[in-house]
Amino acid sequence: MIFDFFGDRSKVVVAMAHIGALPGSPLYNEDGGMAKLIEDVITDIDHLQAGGVDAIMFGNENDRPYLLEASPESLAAMTAVVSAAKQVLKVPFGVNYLWDPTASVAIGAATGASFVREIFTGVFASDMGVWAPDCATPVRMRRRLGRRDMKLFFNINAEFAASLDHRPIELRARSAVFSSLADAILVSGPLTGQPAEASDLRKVAEAVQGTPVFANTGVNIDNVSEVMAVASGCVIGTHFKKDGDTWNPVDPDRVRRFMDAVENLR
Repeated sequence: MIFDFFGDRSKVVVAMAHIGALPGSPLYNEDGGMAKLIEDVITDIDHLQAGGVDAIMFGNENDRPYLLEASPESLAAMTAVVSAAKQVLKVPFGVNYLWDPTASVAIGAATGASFVREIFTGVFASDMGVWAPDCATPVRMRRRLGRRDMKLFFNINAEFAASLDHRPIELRARSAVFSSLADAILVSGPLTGQPAEASDLRKVAEAVQGTPVFANTGVNIDNVSEVMAVASGCVIGTHFKKDGDTWNPVDPDRVRRFMDAVENLR
């Protein structure tokens, strides 16, 4: 068992529910407004659940270019969208506000999320500038808000960025568990939709035995067997979209075919 909220599932598949651009971001659709954001994400959720995914994670991937500190309007809007959309959920859910771990924990606590994903540790040279997240603040916030049950998924090698910490990735993973209280470790590729290095995933899994390790990007029907042989699970957004395009709606046929493949692995 990975976490109680996943039940007895092994090789867990967490599917992304990408919320449209939130108010205040450059791509926000004023004509559709909040109602359109909620409608679209619920449609995606319906397709993901019909396909048999194990969990849903809400993310604001459309808020390009990304903030390193959430704006008040986007923080409030994402909380509102998640609160409305979670009414149709039949599976556990998590949240991820890119790229602000404190905002992610706040939204997760407010909406009743089972888990939160973010970059909590490290220093990076990124498309958003120098990126040095503050791990202590969100972890302490989780305690103050009475949500010690809400698991923290540490993405340790960020997309759109290069680590300025030259320690081997497996040592950074062990350190995140030991000193920063990570509940799970996520290993990413260089960009959204690009797979993590198989060797990195294997090194991390060997280094943090007893802590779940997830492949965070680039998992697809062609490599899922290799990934699941090493990882406790995976997070999938791009592969479930029409034509495998991150910014398209979810394709229910792609979800169903992938989950059939995962069931065979289980």
